Amino acid sequence: MENDTIKTTSSVTVTEKPKDVSVAMSRKDNRPPRGRVSNSRSDRKKGSREERVRSEFDHKILAIRRVTRVAAGGRRFSFSVALVLGNRKGSVGVGTGKASDTSLAIDKAMKNAKKHLLKLSLSKTSSIPYEVRTKYSSARVLIMPAPRRGLIAGSALRDVLELAGIRDVTGKIFSGSKNKLNIARATVKALSEFSNQNGKIKTGNDIPKP
Repeated sequence: MENDTIKTTSSVTVTEKPKDVSVAMSRKDNRPPRGRVSNSRSDRKKGSREERVRSEFDHKILAIRRVTRVAAGGRRFSFSVALVLGNRKGSVGVGTGKASDTSLAIDKAMKNAKKHLLKLSLSKTSSIPYEVRTKYSSARVLIMPAPRRGLIAGSALRDVLELAGIRDVTGKIFSGSKNKLNIARATVKALSEFSNQNGKIKTGNDIPKP
């Protein structure tokens, strides 16, 4: 009798273990996945579109300021961002954005810069045909061709020329203003004088006579 009882207990334990394992596995499989999992076609297209936009344009931040506004409920803070955006292939723009968060302000500034893009069809040398002086507000800039010397400029003037893809030029700032936004806009204004109706850099035949 003792042997029979031992056999029955052992058989019971052997048959009960797989049931517990199967129940545990089934419960584990029925658990909902953590986070948001989506393999829809629209999400894949959206992700590829964002990667394409990010890889096409580069940007450099000119200034970030914290703005304080006094309201009835107290002080409210926001951030103002100014940046230059370009693809180094002839497209460049300056934009500003304002939001309660820095990242949101940068996104708004990038959208604003894309709305005001200056598109140029660069020549083989990626230079300019003649020197030009421009003024925007209190900022005055001078851009001169400099064959085989590279890009020689500073401050926001260099940022705009670099993101536009223009090389072999010398740029100078003749104003006492240190406002980078005005300097950048003056540079874009200078580059706009080199473009004709088709957006191409003017050649020697297009140089205005004095």
